[in-house]
Amino acid sequence: MQASFKDKVVLVTGGTRGIGQAIAAAFLGEGAQVVVCGRRAPEQPVECNGRDAVFMQVDVRDTEQVKAMVDGIVERFGRLDIVVNNAGGSPPVLAADASPRFHESIVRLNLLAPLDLAQRANACMQRQPEGGVVLFIGSISGLRPSPGTAAYGAAKAGVISLVRSLAIEWAPKVRVMALSPGLVLTDDAREHYGDEAGLAAVAATVPAGRLAMPDDIAAGCLFLASPAAAHATGSNLVMDGGGERPAFLAAAEAGGRQ
Repeated sequence: MQASFKDKVVLVTGGTRGIGQAIAAAFLGEGAQVVVCGRRAPEQPVECNGRDAVFMQVDVRDTEQVKAMVDGIVERFGRLDIVVNNAGGSPPVLAADASPRFHESIVRLNLLAPLDLAQRANACMQRQPEGGVVLFIGSISGLRPSPGTAAYGAAKAGVISLVRSLAIEWAPKVRVMALSPGLVLTDDAREHYGDEAGLAAVAATVPAGRLAMPDDIAAGCLFLASPAAAHATGSNLVMDGGGERPAFLAAAEAGGRQ
């Protein structure tokens, strides 16, 4: 894929840690010029093979900051070829206990902010002879129940729907796709599932036998952004290790042993 990304300009939101950092490093490794953004500067630069990503301090929920970021990238590099809308997330809160302001903030971060950036990126890419690619990081939470993070799951479901519509509106110059991870082994996952025994128990529920690594998700992004996925616009690549074993099977097996 190296020839596909050499000298391409790539923006990864939330690209200073976790999945975003792995995505940014993967594009750096393939020769791209990479910009990462976040609310706080990383302690160490995002790098790969001796090449560093450019960091821009931006809150993606702030439309003026997003506009300034896109304008700054185009001014510095002359173009913007690939955007990976990765920034997002939600703390666990039961829907009955969360405030309207909390729900609004989660939807803004996970749906409206990526749409805002996508609009600004599209305006730039439509002027480029080669067009561009906009990737949204979705979630398996947008495809199945998301108890404890209901607003997040609803926002990610909105992202998956959004991709289908934007792919039609912005074709053929700009390709728009989503990648929806399942359970990924990040620092946040360790905080959520606890010690190694807890992680092993969760991994055992995944047919592939393990949680995804951030590099797995990065590899999926490289594929979708490459010419190899030229006809995949509008698609949602689900990377969940085979899904989740249906609960009724365990219940039926338990009943059969009684």
